[in-house]
Amino acid sequence: MRALLYTVLIIGAAAAAASSRPSTAQPATSGKAGPAATNSTAAAQALAGSLAGPAREKGLLPLDHEARTTLNYIPIVRAGVPLEELTDPQKAQALSLLRSGLSESGFATARSIIAHEDILREIEKAQGVANYARRQPGLYYTAIFGTPSSDGYWAWRFEGHHLSVNASHVGKEDIVAPLFFGSNPAKVLSGPSMGLRILKNEEDEARALMALFTPEQKTKVVIAPETTNDIVTTNKPKAEIAQFDGVAAGTMTAPQKAQLRKLLDVYASRFPASQRSSQLARIEKAGFDKLYFAWAGSTEVGKKHYYRIHGPSLLIEYDNSQNDANHIHSIWRDFEHDYGGDLLRKHLATVKH
Repeated sequence: MRALLYTVLIIGAAAAAASSRPSTAQPATSGKAGPAATNSTAAAQALAGSLAGPAREKGLLPLDHEARTTLNYIPIVRAGVPLEELTDPQKAQALSLLRSGLSESGFATARSIIAHEDILREIEKAQGVANYARRQPGLYYTAIFGTPSSDGYWAWRFEGHHLSVNASHVGKEDIVAPLFFGSNPAKVLSGPSMGLRILKNEEDEARALMALFTPEQKTKVVIAPETTNDIVTTNKPKAEIAQFDGVAAGTMTAPQKAQLRKLLDVYASRFPASQRSSQLARIEKAGFDKLYFAWAGSTEVGKKHYYRIHGPSLLIEYDNSQNDANHIHSIWRDFEHDYGGDLLRKHLATVKH
């Protein structure tokens, strides 16, 4: 019997779900996470400097490593060093690096997603799932690609089940994309955390927008009677959807546009303030009216449903289909800047790593 996972990854109601249980992992954390670093470079340098031996080999990878441009949101072994193999100070450093790539609220949601593994493990254990023990907050992996510097080219990723934060440092700029948040269960149906919904705004604000459409508009907004049972682009290295479906923002009423902006900001607010501002500015420059909102599946609460916001510069996807429509996947894809975009690709083409 290994030690209990400590509460640094547990916030809000999720804390109550952590009870005495068998674990395959070392404690994921101890005490509180370190304070947010002033920037990603300082956070990455601190973590990189502390790693040694196998942890260093796993956590520090070349910039051209194939894992840098991949993401997975299922529970698998992946590139990087997991929290369970780090010392307590190193875990705090890894979380500080994660904090540098997210807003305060985005970081809180990310920690809730990690802590949700404790709840999911107990649910699967009660259901008799054979490999329930794979649900562990210690199995979130940090990878640093290249050598962290304030004006260099490098990247980092913090990833595990239902969480993938991919950050690229291009010159003096930090770009976080793609960014994946998920939750299973989407709503906790029993136990100490009953009623907990980590990604409630992602669903509720979309439903508020749907409620504003006229019956005629809904015939265009709803593009399919059923979902594909996941986000359409899944974990493809390049996000591509052939055409713009649904209803364009340019054809919406003022209240509908205002609600679309509110929904858009649910996702943009996951980013640090500077990137949130730059992303929203890019959307305006490309043309807010060129954004399309589309829905698939049922509009009834508790039934399988999917939506997306698709524009010239971005794609946001949300799906709640699996586990009887109680399992959310959501992602922000940046057509220009995913994994550092053209700037990082050009750098890799001219500089040997």
